[in-house]
Amino acid sequence: MKTTKPIRTIWAAKQEANTLDIYLYDDVEGDSENWWTGEKQPSDTSANHIREILEAAGNVDAINIYINSYGGEVKEGLGIYNLLKRSKAYKTVYVDGFACSIASVIAMCGDKVIMGTNTLMMIHHASMGAYGTSDELRKAANDVDVIDKASCSSYLEKAGNKLTEETLNQLLDNQTWLTAEQCVQYGLADEIASKEDPATEAANQHLEQAKQTMMAFLRGKAIPEVPKQFAAQKTNAEKLMTAFRKNGGKE
Repeated sequence: MKTTKPIRTIWAAKQEANTLDIYLYDDVEGDSENWWTGEKQPSDTSANHIREILEAAGNVDAINIYINSYGGEVKEGLGIYNLLKRSKAYKTVYVDGFACSIASVIAMCGDKVIMGTNTLMMIHHASMGAYGTSDELRKAANDVDVIDKASCSSYLEKAGNKLTEETLNQLLDNQTWLTAEQCVQYGLADEIASKEDPATEAANQHLEQAKQTMMAFLRGKAIPEVPKQFAAQKTNAEKLMTAFRKNGGKE
């Protein structure tokens, strides 16, 4: 019996002003198969799904990628990273919560990576489960080393000269959680999102203008004239002083 696939919103894409928005808000997983019906179950966080989104969008100038994920399958993550990296669009990655494990590798595709002040990355060496003979286990260990090196190259490419391979390996060995400040320090992020809201920014602009006016006055320069429609108006202090004088200086 065929079941209706529920609508999922963990990945969404919209195209406005030639910009594509992609949201990664769950574990990175490949397509699967219903063991009972044998029906293919597409994953909204698979490399195949991202390929479909990019193909449907066509040529766009910019791609915004929003990440809040614990990570997931290395195979799918590397596929997503390379699909996005290969795009000619300017890519901005926003870490909205966690970018852990392979999700942190996906983040490295960004031309600019912006993290919120309270967001985190977690990086570690690749891992896998294995069973078999001693030869098979040795091969599995060697395979993990190769997979791990592929992930490491993404970090190093993004970081440039801010992060050495030796330091990166130490961070990976310790399964390190990195704050936004540390990610900028190591070159894994480019910017920390401003904590100030638009109202605060506007207030700061007005304050700066007032400071500049006062500095001009202190330097003996002319200050901006009062608009004519307000020239006849008096401040509360001036009104009180006039009343005080009319009253013979009595309170």
